[in-house]
Amino acid sequence: MGKSWFLAFLLLHIIPTEAAFAVGGGVGIGIGNGGGGGGGVWIGGGINSPTTPSGSSVSKLNGAYSALQAWKSAITDDPLKILDTWVGTDVCSYKGVFCSDSQSGPVVAGIDLNHANLQGTLVKELSSLTDMTLLHLNSNRFSGTIPDTFKDLTSLQELDLSNNQFSGPFPVVTLYTPNLVYLDIRFNKFSGPLPEDLFNRRLDAIFVNDNQFTGQLPQNLGNSPASVINLANNKFTGNIPASFGFGSSKLKEILFLNNQLTGCIPEGVGLFSEMQVFDVSSNSLMGHLPDTVSCMTEIEVLNLAHNQLSGSLPDLVCSLKSLMNLTVAFNFFSGFSQECAKLFFRNVGFDFSDNCIPGRNMQRPQPDCSEIPGGGLSCLRIPSVQPLVCGSLFGMLEAKQSSSSP
Repeated sequence: MGKSWFLAFLLLHIIPTEAAFAVGGGVGIGIGNGGGGGGGVWIGGGINSPTTPSGSSVSKLNGAYSALQAWKSAITDDPLKILDTWVGTDVCSYKGVFCSDSQSGPVVAGIDLNHANLQGTLVKELSSLTDMTLLHLNSNRFSGTIPDTFKDLTSLQELDLSNNQFSGPFPVVTLYTPNLVYLDIRFNKFSGPLPEDLFNRRLDAIFVNDNQFTGQLPQNLGNSPASVINLANNKFTGNIPASFGFGSSKLKEILFLNNQLTGCIPEGVGLFSEMQVFDVSSNSLMGHLPDTVSCMTEIEVLNLAHNQLSGSLPDLVCSLKSLMNLTVAFNFFSGFSQECAKLFFRNVGFDFSDNCIPGRNMQRPQPDCSEIPGGGLSCLRIPSVQPLVCGSLFGMLEAKQSSSSP
C-alpha cells in the first residue's frame, strides 16, 4: 500500500509542538463510484510559527504569498468559502495551508484542500513552493492540465489530484518531480497511453484508475518498485506483458479490472510472492490459469471473473493458505477439484457461477460450452508432471522465456 503514514510521520517530526492537527492516514484502492484520495493531513487554518522568521524564510513566505494569491485568482468558485481565510501575508494562517519550521524559519510544507469543492485551474506559480512535501486536492472541480513547472517541486513526495476534471494526456511532468513517491490521478479525464517511464520511477503507489487511458500496457510494467498499482476502469488493450513479474517488484496489489485486455495470464505472476490482491476481472483473458499462481503465497483476493478463461481450476490455487476470496464467475472453467470444494468449509468466499462445470448449479447453458474461446492460444497449458518448486520459479521461467525468444 502507499506510504501516506510515512509522510504524516515525517511531517509530525518537523512541526513545532505548539501546532495541533489531525492525521487521517491510509491509502484505499478506491475503485468504486466515489472519488479517490489517500490519507493525508488536514490543517484547519495552518499554524502560526513560534519562531521569528529569518531573511531567507521571509523571502520564501513572500514567494508563497505571491504563489497562493495567483492560485486564488485562478479559482472561480469556492462554495465553502475556504479562500476567505486567504487574506494578508500570513500564509501560515490560510485554511488548508500547512507550515513547518525549517532551519531558517517557517516554510509552507503542505497544502490539503481535499473535499473543498473548489473550481478552477492550477497555476505555474505553485512551483515556487519548493519546501512543500504534500499536495492533496482530491474531490474538487479542478480542470485543465498540470503545469510543466511542477517539476521544480523538489520536496514534493505525495500528489493527490483524484476526483477532479483534469484532462489531456498523462501528466508526464509528475515523472520529473524528483522525490515523488505517491501519485494519485484517478477519477479524472486523462486519456491516451501510459508512458513507459511511469514504471521506472521510484513510486510506491500508482493510482491511474477511472480515467480514459488507452493503448497497450508498457512492457516494463513489472519493473515498478510500487507496492500498489491501480489500472482499473480504463480502455487498455492487448496483453498483460509476458515479462510481468520478472522485475524486482515487491508488488502487493494490482488491479487490471474493467479494461479490454486479451491473451493469457502470464506465468510470471507467480514471482509476486508478496501479492495480496490480484484482480483481472471484466476483461477478455483466455486460456488456462497458470500453475505458478500457487506461488502467490500471500494472496488474499484473487478475482478472475468475467473473462474467457478455461480448463480446470488447479488444486494448488485453492490450497493457498491466505486466500479470503476467490472469484472465477462468468468464465469457461470445466471443473474444480476436491481442494476447491473445501473452500466453503474454510470460510473463503468462492464464486464459480456461470462456468461450464458439470453437475453444478448456476452454470452456463450447454451450447455455450461446446466451443471454448482461445483454442489456439499457447497458454492452454498442460500441467507439468513435475511438482512446482516456487523457490526456483524465477530461473525456470527465465530459461523458458529465453528459449521461446527469436
